[in-house]
Amino acid sequence: MKPTLLILAAGMGSRYGGLKQIDPLGPNGETIIEYSIYDAIEAGFGKVVFVIREEFAAEFKKRFEGLVGDRIELAYAYQAVDTPVEGVKDLPAREKPWGTMHAVIVAEHLINEPFAVINADDYYGKDGFHQVADFLRNRCTPDTYAMVGYVLRNTLSLNGHVSRGVCKADNKGDLAAVNERTKIHWEGDRVVYHEGDNAFEVDPGSVVSMNFWGFHPNVFRTGREQFVRFVQENRENPKAEFFIPLVADNLIHEGKARFNILTSQDRWYGVTYREDRPEVVEAFQRLVDEGKYPSPLWQ
Repeated sequence: MKPTLLILAAGMGSRYGGLKQIDPLGPNGETIIEYSIYDAIEAGFGKVVFVIREEFAAEFKKRFEGLVGDRIELAYAYQAVDTPVEGVKDLPAREKPWGTMHAVIVAEHLINEPFAVINADDYYGKDGFHQVADFLRNRCTPDTYAMVGYVLRNTLSLNGHVSRGVCKADNKGDLAAVNERTKIHWEGDRVVYHEGDNAFEVDPGSVVSMNFWGFHPNVFRTGREQFVRFVQENRENPKAEFFIPLVADNLIHEGKARFNILTSQDRWYGVTYREDRPEVVEAFQRLVDEGKYPSPLWQ
């Protein structure tokens, strides 16, 4: 059975200023999502599931059905602040959705096979897709998952600071912890992060999480169980978010799952800031010039 790719695309991109998930960045107006889908097809994925806001469904379908609908199966799940989850009777009112793991579990009804999760607005490169596809086909089990890690220096923006989950491995090379570091940026030839008013150096060769995961569908059940507890504990906290690394950390420390670390040497590109856009446009043109992608992408 071919694995599925779950693309998280329900965010608005407040720092970017607009619906960056469908911003044309390639030489012929291609979006970042299209390059991810292209790489997923090449790596042997059989279905793409988008998690989007329902009000953008028509726009997404118009964009992607005609481009790739005859190349790979497409499906859509919708995430809102009040999207119900089994086991939670009444979600407290809030303005923002509940986070990336909530986005994963709202797609449960569409996925019955091992699957990968990515962000819609991140370019991950071919290597990560091939590594995770091989993992999902051959090594994924109900308690063995994967995280595709990237080298920190390959993920930094020149236009502002970023947050990254710096990974720590155990003595078997599996993921032991993801330590969130904020306000990471280049300071001369050093990379530093900030905690309050203090700055600390971090190894630019560190492996970081870019929200690229490989899961067995068993994770839906454990994710739902954790979400029930999370809502109970955060009813009075409207800014609490149920992130994938939180679930991963809980599963690791409870001994319920292990996460293989699949390290990609590819350069990550993203459009965290509007100022990142020219660099990403230039990068896609360079990848085309190097022969890594056709132009136009869908020929």
